[in-house]
Amino acid sequence: MTWIPRIRGAVTAAAVAALLGGALAVPAAQATGQHGGGRLTDLVNPFIGTENEGNTYPGAAVPFGMVQLSPDTGHNTGYDHSDTHIRGFSSIHLSGVGCGLGGDLPVLPTTGEVTETDYAEYAAEFSHDEEQAAPGSYQVGLKTGIHAALTATERTGVQRYTFPATDKANVLLNAGQSLHRTLSTEVEILDSRTVRTAITGSGFCQDTEPYTLYTVTRFDRPFEKASGTWKGATVTEGSRSSTAGEERNGAFLRFDTRRDRTVEATTALSYVDAKGAALNLRAEGGRSYRSVERAARAAWEERLGQVRAQGGSETLRRTFYSSLYRSFLAPNIGSDVDGRYTGWDQHKHRAKGFTYYQNWSLWDTYRTQAQLLALLAPRESRDMALSVLAVDEDSGWLPKWGYGTVETNIMTGDPVTPFLTNAYQQGLLKGHEERAYRALKKNADGVPPADSPPVGREANKEYLKDGFAPYLKGRPHAKPGDSDYDHGASATLEYALSDAMLAQMAGDLGHRADAERYAERAQNYRRIFDSSTGFFRARDGEGAFTGPADPAKSEGFHEGTSWQYQWLVPQDLPGMVDLIGGTDATNARLDSFFAYEELLKDPEKTAREVWVNGPYDYYNADKYNPQNEPDLIAPYTYLSTGQPWKTTDVVHAALTLFTDAPTGMTGNDDLGTMSAWNVLSSIGVFPVQPGTDTWGLSTPVFERVDIRLDRRYYPHGRLTVKAPGTSGTARYIQSARVDGEEYGKTYLTTGDLRGMRQLSFTVGEKPSKWGTSGEAAPPALD
Repeated sequence: MTWIPRIRGAVTAAAVAALLGGALAVPAAQATGQHGGGRLTDLVNPFIGTENEGNTYPGAAVPFGMVQLSPDTGHNTGYDHSDTHIRGFSSIHLSGVGCGLGGDLPVLPTTGEVTETDYAEYAAEFSHDEEQAAPGSYQVGLKTGIHAALTATERTGVQRYTFPATDKANVLLNAGQSLHRTLSTEVEILDSRTVRTAITGSGFCQDTEPYTLYTVTRFDRPFEKASGTWKGATVTEGSRSSTAGEERNGAFLRFDTRRDRTVEATTALSYVDAKGAALNLRAEGGRSYRSVERAARAAWEERLGQVRAQGGSETLRRTFYSSLYRSFLAPNIGSDVDGRYTGWDQHKHRAKGFTYYQNWSLWDTYRTQAQLLALLAPRESRDMALSVLAVDEDSGWLPKWGYGTVETNIMTGDPVTPFLTNAYQQGLLKGHEERAYRALKKNADGVPPADSPPVGREANKEYLKDGFAPYLKGRPHAKPGDSDYDHGASATLEYALSDAMLAQMAGDLGHRADAERYAERAQNYRRIFDSSTGFFRARDGEGAFTGPADPAKSEGFHEGTSWQYQWLVPQDLPGMVDLIGGTDATNARLDSFFAYEELLKDPEKTAREVWVNGPYDYYNADKYNPQNEPDLIAPYTYLSTGQPWKTTDVVHAALTLFTDAPTGMTGNDDLGTMSAWNVLSSIGVFPVQPGTDTWGLSTPVFERVDIRLDRRYYPHGRLTVKAPGTSGTARYIQSARVDGEEYGKTYLTTGDLRGMRQLSFTVGEKPSKWGTSGEAAPPALD
C-alpha cells in the first residue's frame, strides 16, 4: 500500500539558529541516481532478515550513518516481523546482532491523555499492509489512526507524524527504556520546540562498561504548554526536566492537529556531549522530511550503483542488492561534524584527516565484510582502519567487539589482526604501516592488564608458552564478555590464523625476526590436532586432550564443533590436508561435511534440512553451518584439493538460503557479514585467506557484473566479471580468461585486480579440468 500524506514546509534556518546560536548549514540534496531499468534501491527489501532471528532492522539509515531510526516491536534486538505492536521508533540499531543492543530514545506518536510510561503498555498496533520500507526511509500506518514516516542523515533522524484532527496529539520521547540496560537519564525541555536528553546505558549479551548518548530533538512547530515529563509511573504536566536512575524517564510533547495534522521532528545524536548533538543538528537539520528522504535515497542509489548485475531472476537480484545494502550499514560514524569523538579512554578526542568510526563486530566482519568494503568503499575503509588504530592509542589496546565508546569483549580469538592486515594488504594504510604494526605486535605478544576493560588475547600467556590456548571449563571470567579460556580450541586456531597474517605484514615491512617468529606460531594449529581422532580437540591446562572424542560433540569451540573448525587453517591448507591423510581423505571428509551426494540431488533441500538446524543451534553437528561464521570459507577448501567445481556446487546451494522474504537471512547478519558473503559469492570472487590479498574464484550467479572502483586504488576504475549462460545447471567453469588471456588458477590477488579490466568465465553443465592442477590452488603462506 502506498500512502503519502501532505508534507509541511521546511523548518526555517532562523528558528533553529535562535536555539543553537548560529546559522544553519544545509547540505544540498543529491540528485536521485537512475540506473538502466529503474532504481536499484527499488530492488532492496529492508524486511529481509527481520524474522527467524536474522535480527536486521527495516528502518531508515544512510551508508555508515550514526543514526538508524527504526521501529522496535519488543524483540530482543528491536524489530521482529511476526510482532504486531510498535513500542517506538528508536535511533540506534545494529544489523543482525545476536543480543539486545541500542534502541535508545524510542519515540512514539499517540493521542489522548498520557497515562502510561512503559512502552510495552502504550505500544501501538500496526499491520504490515500499512507498512513500507526502502533504503533511507520507513513508514507505517498505526491502528491509532496515526501515520509515521522516518528518514535519516548521517547524524540525525527525521520523523514525520500525521495525526487525526485532535487537540491532544502527543509525541513521547522515552529516554529510560532501550534494548539494553539503561543506567541513568536526563530529560530537559529547552524551549517550545526543543528537547534534550542524555542516556547512559550498558550491556550487550551481558553488562559492559557504560557509555552515554546525547540527543537534541527539534520540532518544526511549537508544542503546547500542556507538555511535560514523566519519571517512573508519574506523569507531570508542565514539568521542564526530569532526572532518573534506572527507572523510566521521558518527555511528552503535545500538539493541536485540528488544523495542521502533520508534525515533523529532527533528532541529532552525539557520543561526545550535548554541544556535539546541537552542532550535528545545526549542520544536518533544518530540512523537510521530503528533502531528507530524497537525499538519503540518492545516497543509497549511488552506493548500490557501484555494482551493476545483469541476468538472473528477479528474486536473485533482490536478494543480491538487499545484501549489498546491508553490507554498507556498518561500521558507523562516531565523530561529530567538528571531528570530536569520545575515545575508549572516555576522554574527548578530535579526528584529524579522517572520519572516526565505531561499532566493531570483528569476529564476524574480518572474514567477508571488511574485504568487500575495501573493494567498494576504500576511502571509508581507510578511515575505519585508522579508527581502530585510534582505539589502541586512546585506550592502550586494540578492540575485539566494540560498541559505541566501549569494549564489550564479546566473541573470542584475535579478529582485529586479520582486519588490520587486510587493510594493509589492500593498500589502505599507506603512511601508517609502522604505526599499525606496532599496535598489532603489542596485541599479538601481550595481554591487557587487569585494570584495562579489554581482554585482548586473553590466553596469550599459555599460548606463547605451550603453543595452545587451554580450555578451562568453568573458569570464572575476569572481565565482562566472553573468555578465550571457555573456547580454548577455537581460540588457538584464531590466534594461529592471526599470527600467519601478521607474519606476512612483518616480512613486508622488513621485520624479519618477527616474521619468522609469527610464521612459526602460525603452525600452532597442529598443537591441538588429535591424531587418534583425526580432528582438532581442546587441551586442558595440563596439556591433555579433553572433552568428548566425537568431533561432532567436541567442547572448547566457540559457536561450532571440530567438524566446522577443521577448515579454519587458511594459512596452511596443504598442511591441514596432510594431517587429515592426504587429498583423497580430505575430499572424502569434505564430501561428508557438505552432504555432497545429497546436495547434487537437491541443493536447496540439503541446505535447508541437512545443514541448517536452527538460528542458534551451533553445536552437536558434523555438517556445514552456513548460518554462522567459523566455516564461512569452508566451501572454498575444494580449491586447494583439486576439485574446484565442488566449491561452486556448495556455494550455489548455500546461496539458496538467501531469499527476498523476512525469513530470507541465513542466521544473524552480524553487521553485514552474511550479506557480504552473499555478495562476494554471487560475484564469484571471495576472500579465501582473510587478512591477506588472496581472492578465490567460483562461478558467478550473474551473466555479467560491472563493478565501479575507486581509481586511487584501482587505476582502471572498473572491473567486469562475465559468465555468459550461467544458471542452476550450467554452473561449472570450463575455462577462465583475464583480459582475454587464458587463466588457470583458482585465485587472484589484489594486485591482479588492480591491473585487470575483465574476468571472464566459460561455463558448462559438467565439471571440467579447469583449476585442478597443483599450481592452480591458493598458495599456503610462508
